[in-house]
Amino acid sequence: MTRPGRRSTDMSNRQDSGGRSGLDRRRFLTTAALGGATIVGASALGGLDADAAFAAPGPSLDPAITASTFAEGRITARNGSVLEVAGSYGDRHLIQLTNATSVWKLRTTTADAIEVGDGLYARGVDMPDGTIAADALWVNIVNLFCTVRGIAKDRLHLAHGDGNHAVVGRIVPETTTASYLGGSLTPDLSRLRIGQSAQVLGAWRPADDSVDIARVTVGH
Repeated sequence: MTRPGRRSTDMSNRQDSGGRSGLDRRRFLTTAALGGATIVGASALGGLDADAAFAAPGPSLDPAITASTFAEGRITARNGSVLEVAGSYGDRHLIQLTNATSVWKLRTTTADAIEVGDGLYARGVDMPDGTIAADALWVNIVNLFCTVRGIAKDRLHLAHGDGNHAVVGRIVPETTTASYLGGSLTPDLSRLRIGQSAQVLGAWRPADDSVDIARVTVGH
């Protein structure tokens, strides 16, 4: 994963200790360039949905907030409302959850869905005690440009990156949608074809390196 403030869809080599094949979080979690943080209300934020994680930087709409802070990494521990996060480049963060923190994990959810081992992007405000008070968390979010290699009832088989890394994309009932040729989102996946180039937005599953698909876009 690249450093905050840069945008990339490049993925690095696996570095997890388990030695499993597939993609690790640094290849999964593409960078998010975020700005405009506040912990006092969503109206000052702009978007909080999955697309907002990859939006261009923007100024804060709250005059009381002069700068926002961005952190990424993998959750190593949770102590009440504080997440301990190990960044991809050896840095460490303490992320403070608040009553106003927005959480995305495949869909908008609550802090109860956050687990040790998850990867995240966090946007928030530096606090005097060294924590980051998060206004938004995107947990295990992925944004992959890939090729459809196989289609099954409950999954898509995808190839990602220059090395054509195999990725299993899981179709989640009542959640997974598709967009064709820039059209509106639909739950109808019948127009997907083997060999199509696709953009997949979803949530990485650390247990098996698969991806729960929120949206697949083809013909873009």
